[in-house]
Amino acid sequence: MLRKLSFLDPYWLWLLLALPALGMSIEAMTSTNPRVFHILVHPSGEFSARFLIITMMASPLILLLRGWRGPQWLKKNRRYFGVASFGYALLHTLFYVIDKSTLDTIMNELPRLYIWTGWVAFLIFVPLAVTSADFFVRKMGPWWKWLQRWTYAAAALTLVHWAALHNWNSWVPAAVHFGPLIALESYRVWYWYLRPRPKRSVA
Repeated sequence: MLRKLSFLDPYWLWLLLALPALGMSIEAMTSTNPRVFHILVHPSGEFSARFLIITMMASPLILLLRGWRGPQWLKKNRRYFGVASFGYALLHTLFYVIDKSTLDTIMNELPRLYIWTGWVAFLIFVPLAVTSADFFVRKMGPWWKWLQRWTYAAAALTLVHWAALHNWNSWVPAAVHFGPLIALESYRVWYWYLRPRPKRSVA
């Protein structure tokens, strides 16, 4: 018998996560606008950042909203969002490379802050995405968690990459997107390391 599909099954989740990429890909292949790849660079990067933020919000939301099913579901499925974030980062990079069209142009732009931070963030994403399967979780053991902590570096670089665009004129949308994550991570740090704790009585 076929298993009854739930709207929250991974099959549906993958479809939802892929819909924006499908729309961008169709536009890239069918548009007659010569600047179409330049136009698509920004939305693809924004979707990558959004899914990265959602991925990282799972743990602090569980801490903040104890007992709620939403954060538990998000934690269970956060690898899907993480892989989707990498997929959109890959699409973002592909659109950028096609738009610049030559290696000389790409290399000339590389020293700019908003460019090299994006490249380094993408390079960090690669091993994180490659090792996201259960096989690597089992094989790598505690090293898998160590590797996944590099997500924080990728997120920080992504924030700078976004905010530094157009001479820092993009800091407002970057702050709006990353603000909730920063607030949640700050709460997480406070909860585990800074909050007052009852003193133990000495017998």
